Amino acid sequence: MTWILLLSLLLLTVLLLASRRWVWWKVSLMSVLLLALSGWWLINKLSGDGLNAATLYHLGADMEGAGVADFKGYIAGFIALALASLLLPLLLVRRRTWKESRHGGAVFAGFAATWLVAIAVSPLYRDGHRLYQQTRPVDYTVIAPEYKVPQQPLRKPRNIVWIYGESLERTYLDEAAFPGLMPNLNRLAAQSLDVRGLAQAEGGGWTIAGLVSSMCGVPLTTAQGDENSMDRMGSFLPEAVCLGDYLKQQGYTNHYLGGANGLFAGKGQFLATHGFDEVHDLAWFKQQKIARSHFSTWGVHDDVLLDKAYDRFMQLSKAGQPFMLTTLTMDTHHPAGHLPVACKRTRYQSDYGNIGLLNALKCTDGLISRLVDRIQASPYGEDTLIVVASDHLAMPNDLSHVLAKQKRENLLLFLGKDIAPRQLAATAGSTLDSGATLLSLVDPDIKAIGFGRSLLDPQRADSASVAALRDGGKDFPRYLAFSRSLWLGDTTRQLRIDDDNQVVVGLQHVQPPVLLEYDKQWDLKSVYLENTSKQFEQADPANTLAYVDRCTAFEDGSADGDWCAMLVHREKGIKLYRDDQLRQGFAVDAPLDAFNGPLPSIRQAHMITQKGRRTRAGQYILQLVAKQSPDRGFWIEAVSSKRKVVVAQQWVEPDAEGRITVPFGLDHEVDDLEIRAWLNHAEKLAVDTFALVPSRRGGRS
Repeated sequence: MTWILLLSLLLLTVLLLASRRWVWWKVSLMSVLLLALSGWWLINKLSGDGLNAATLYHLGADMEGAGVADFKGYIAGFIALALASLLLPLLLVRRRTWKESRHGGAVFAGFAATWLVAIAVSPLYRDGHRLYQQTRPVDYTVIAPEYKVPQQPLRKPRNIVWIYGESLERTYLDEAAFPGLMPNLNRLAAQSLDVRGLAQAEGGGWTIAGLVSSMCGVPLTTAQGDENSMDRMGSFLPEAVCLGDYLKQQGYTNHYLGGANGLFAGKGQFLATHGFDEVHDLAWFKQQKIARSHFSTWGVHDDVLLDKAYDRFMQLSKAGQPFMLTTLTMDTHHPAGHLPVACKRTRYQSDYGNIGLLNALKCTDGLISRLVDRIQASPYGEDTLIVVASDHLAMPNDLSHVLAKQKRENLLLFLGKDIAPRQLAATAGSTLDSGATLLSLVDPDIKAIGFGRSLLDPQRADSASVAALRDGGKDFPRYLAFSRSLWLGDTTRQLRIDDDNQVVVGLQHVQPPVLLEYDKQWDLKSVYLENTSKQFEQADPANTLAYVDRCTAFEDGSADGDWCAMLVHREKGIKLYRDDQLRQGFAVDAPLDAFNGPLPSIRQAHMITQKGRRTRAGQYILQLVAKQSPDRGFWIEAVSSKRKVVVAQQWVEPDAEGRITVPFGLDHEVDDLEIRAWLNHAEKLAVDTFALVPSRRGGRS
């Protein structure tokens, strides 16, 4: 299809220059297409699979902790392509000496048709269609009985050490493709239960998704209807029962060591939600007074991490209580990897040249195998089951051209007393089955967790892995839909605000503003946490909407900072629940009050300042000059404590020059004072100048 796309772009260029009629429409359409393709190029470089579930997840999850510096080459390439997308069509038009054409209308029609063909044959359409198939509403009740929660007690608990190697797929152990690259892991593979052919299902192809897939037996998808919701959810898949949850019930303690920031992609939140007693991430390592040379852009290097993992293993073993210790390496992260201090001289000589990622892989081979050897040689080695696994297949990296020629498979090794060394073919198996296989090695009577099935069970029934690999995965969206339901649970018709000012919906605690959309059967169809005022106006008129925010969002006269919830149906009516009612809780299917007229216009808070500033107690004048402002009055607020506390509020109407003056006082010092305005989605406030000055009555900032 690539050559058809290239021909389409060439034909678009010809048609752009063939007639000046509607030329600016043609220029705009051409630029939009080229910008979209440029964006897809960047996303594909990062994900290796175009616009997929991983892309949507990371757009919504907290990006704090990402090693953005590793991708500066890709980002620079995208900026260059974006500039070219905007400028080239304009330059072509400006250099063209026009001659009037009597066929301008036909030329434009041909241009529009070719533009649509270019979209249809481009990866934009393919990825869009794939995402629609994965996220479209489907009936998952038919596969719900397949979801299994282990209940029986473990007859003989064993300590577990699970070592995840970042992007460390088993393909790297192939001696034909990478001779001598990983001799130590190949040695361990020969001593272990070595799972071969382990695939990767949709919703398992990035680090947090790999953890969820292997530990919970479910693919990772975000909350219903809103892919930008991760950092606003109070708990991570609260309805799921994962390996950490089950082991904790059996008297285990669960511990995690990872060199990266636990905030990134919600990893720390996932572990804390699912039975982990201790999560040591980048913040913890920084507290250990480790030299700066032991950190990369992603976090602490693997030599330090795995030494700490061994120390923690010894401490936990001596304590005598069964435990699971999980660690996740980082130095083999795409695109080029990193070398820790312990491996500064490590080099892998190959026909591919001096590639940094190969050096990082060879280093990790030695570091992981050293940890395994130390555990096995310890007095507690016989009581410990060790798992060495990749979190997911490698994303685009400096070896992608080599990996593309190989049969890709995930790494999964089990080592321990009474585990006979052999290779196990994972027929229609994926990382969704890893946790279930581990449990069956601890207790043969346990053969499933979530949708995962033990790969050791010759009678295992078909489930999510089979569906993901069969007929192009056409039945897999049911498993994705079931996984989405685990974010909220089934009881979602009651709403309330808790003591932490979080909206409680089902099992979830959500930071407002939040818009909930219920269908005719009062099932929760969508949860919106971004652009909520716009989503409110664009929602399906046949559904009932529940919007929770400060009362300021709904009322011109509200200045108390309380919470309100508005329920509205275009035909059935409307009702506003105030703070006291919202804290007591109410049913969203209760009768509404009749109303006439258009749908209310909802305001949403828009930040004027970019970061908080420390401000002393005293009297102040906030002075703004707006080069663009709403036609009607609006609220301006000063807020603090991470935007949760309203310090001052004023109703303002700019004068003819756009000037706004707001006096307010602080009776105590504020560490993070910020200013915001309440506007609906169609209103704009563009501030030209901004100043916060002490009034003559005193006060300094």
